[in-house]
Amino acid sequence: MIVSGWHAWVKQPKKDKAWHESDVADEFLEYQEAPNLIYKWSELSDVVYTVTRARWSGHKLPYPISWRGQFMGYIYMFPKYSLRVLFFRRAGRKSGAKARLESVRNPKKEHKLRQIAEQNNIDPDLFVEICKQQLKHWPLLP
Repeated sequence: MIVSGWHAWVKQPKKDKAWHESDVADEFLEYQEAPNLIYKWSELSDVVYTVTRARWSGHKLPYPISWRGQFMGYIYMFPKYSLRVLFFRRAGRKSGAKARLESVRNPKKEHKLRQIAEQNNIDPDLFVEICKQQLKHWPLLP
């Protein structure tokens, strides 16, 4: 119930089962390749996020990690993705977006910022600059 309500607040689009299976596989691979403990924990949260998102979308995907890994992933997932949601909603308002921005992508990657801007009919240069300025004062988890 809590996770479902949280996903409804995050508002990421629901996709078909194959898309979610691929997403989980990609995130699990990134988890396995993470170079240190902090990045492992971050990637673990991404695995939990992708599985819970798939389940919220109506697909019963299994976790590719232990229940301990799931627990640790949940602890990191909620603040990591919640901060990203709030970050992009604020950046969207500052950039004059017509609709509320709904993104959880990594705002430290400029090419992702440009994609978000283009998808939302925002000047990419302006949006990148707003995000860079906002990143100086916004707490985000890796």
